[in-house]
Amino acid sequence: MFKFEKLDIWQKAIEYADLIYKLTQSFPAEERFGLTSQLRRSAVSISSNIAEGSSRSSAADLGRFIEISYGSLLESVSELVICKRQGFLNGNGFEIAYKKAEELARMLSGFRRTLKRS
Repeated sequence: MFKFEKLDIWQKAIEYADLIYKLTQSFPAEERFGLTSQLRRSAVSISSNIAEGSSRSSAADLGRFIEISYGSLLESVSELVICKRQGFLNGNGFEIAYKKAEELARMLSGFRRTLKRS
């Protein structure tokens, strides 16, 4: 098992990406290379940057990757809003994803603060 796989924050990021993939399965076919792809990529980027950052030798380096992960999370939230406004997501799907995003944002922010202290 790799070090990053033990991190709760990485596991939550994987769960978020899984949710995004499930929610986007029903998106219109013409969005496959548009919002579907963009939303999936931003969601996957969150866990990927946590994993990559865990290989760095300093807390400051890991912190930069956590900041990138946070940016990817915010990107995905913006895309979720657009998907909802375009009618690709119903209110329930949006709310579930939004709450997961809020939880992940708190975890990323807390982890970053912890890294800054060390």
